[in-house]
Amino acid sequence: MRNPIRLFTHYALGLLLTLAIAVPGKVMGADWAQGKGVMVAKLTADTPAMAEEQLVLDRHHPKIKAVMAVQDRHARSLMALPEVVGTATGLTDTGRPAILVFTRAEAAPGVIPESVEGIPVNVKVTGKIFAMKAPAAVKIDPTARFASPMPIGISTGNIGECSAGTIGARVKKADGTVYALSNNHVYALENKAALPSAVVQPGRYDTSCSTDNANKIGELAEFVRIDFSGGLNKVDAAIAKVNYDSQMRTLGNATPDNGYGKPGSATVSASVGLAVQKYGRTSSLTKGSVTALNATITVNYGAAGTATFENQVVVYSGKPFIKAGDSGSLLVTDPHDPRLSPNPVGLLFAGSTSGKYAFANPIEDVLNSFGVTIDDL
Repeated sequence: MRNPIRLFTHYALGLLLTLAIAVPGKVMGADWAQGKGVMVAKLTADTPAMAEEQLVLDRHHPKIKAVMAVQDRHARSLMALPEVVGTATGLTDTGRPAILVFTRAEAAPGVIPESVEGIPVNVKVTGKIFAMKAPAAVKIDPTARFASPMPIGISTGNIGECSAGTIGARVKKADGTVYALSNNHVYALENKAALPSAVVQPGRYDTSCSTDNANKIGELAEFVRIDFSGGLNKVDAAIAKVNYDSQMRTLGNATPDNGYGKPGSATVSASVGLAVQKYGRTSSLTKGSVTALNATITVNYGAAGTATFENQVVVYSGKPFIKAGDSGSLLVTDPHDPRLSPNPVGLLFAGSTSGKYAFANPIEDVLNSFGVTIDDL
C-alpha cells in the first residue's frame, strides 16, 4: 500500500513544477528568465522604476524633463524676484530633482518659494554673473605669444579693444575653411566689431594694450548677435577665419602640454553630475562637474549692459573653475582615462563672482549657429 503522505507530496511537487514551467513569472518572480533562472537584462515598459534611476541625468531623463517643464513655466516670475539672477534644473543636496535659483545675495525669508508645483526649490547664492572677458591681473603662461601652429586655450582678442579672452577650439566648415572659436564678447566686442576686423594672439591686454599687426592670426568672420534689449539669447559665440594650408598652419587643435590635450569631434550632451574640465587663458586647467541644466540667467556685460540667456549649462567646482579672461574656453568631458579623448560639451562665457559657478552654451547650439564642426584632424 502506498504511503498517502508521500503520494500527496509527489503530486504537490509535480503540480508546482508544471506551474513553474508554464508561468515562471507568476511562480518564480517577475525577474525570472524563462528556462534560465537569471534576470532579463532588457529595458522594457514593464521594467521596475529602479532601473530608471540608473539612466543618465540629461535633459531627456523623465524626471529631469518634468522639472525642466515646471522651471520653464515659472522662470519669468522667479527671475523677477529681488536678488534672483538665474534659474536651472538640478538636484537637491539629497539627490532629488529640483529647481535651482541663483541669487546675487541672500534673499529675505519667504521671498523665494520653497517649492513650485510640488517641485522643491533650492537656492544657491552665486553673486552676480559676469561675462568673463574683463582684464585679469595675474600673468600666466597662456597669455604669451605662441608660434604657429599655436595651441587652443590661450589668450586672444579683437584688435579693436584692450582685453583678452580664450581661443576655445579649432573648427571647420564642410568646404575645409578653418576658424578659431571664441565668444562674441571676445571676438565681436558685444556686437560692435566690424567684419572683417583683425583677431590677435595674444589679446591686447597681454601686450600692455599695444597694437601689433604682427600678432594678427585671422579675421572676424561671423558672430551671433547678443540681444541686450530684453530678448532671450542662446549663445555668446563668434568665429575668426585663420590661415590654415600647406604653407601656413596658424592654429593647432590641442591645448598646451599642461592641458587636457586634443578634444574629439564627437559632442556630448550635458548631464547632471557629468565630470568636466576646461583650459583657459587665466586659470589654465580646471575641473568640475555639471550641476544643472536648462539655466536661464542674467549676465552682466559691463558698459554693454545685461543680457538674458536660456538653456545654459551650469558647472560647479569647489575651487574657482572660471576667471576673467577664460571666456571662450571649451568645456569638455573629463574621462579620467588618458587613453580616451575629452569630448566637447559647451562653450564657456560667464561665471559667478567667486568663479565656482561657470556657465556654458551647449556646444551643439554653438556649432549649429555657424555650420561648423570641431576639427580633431
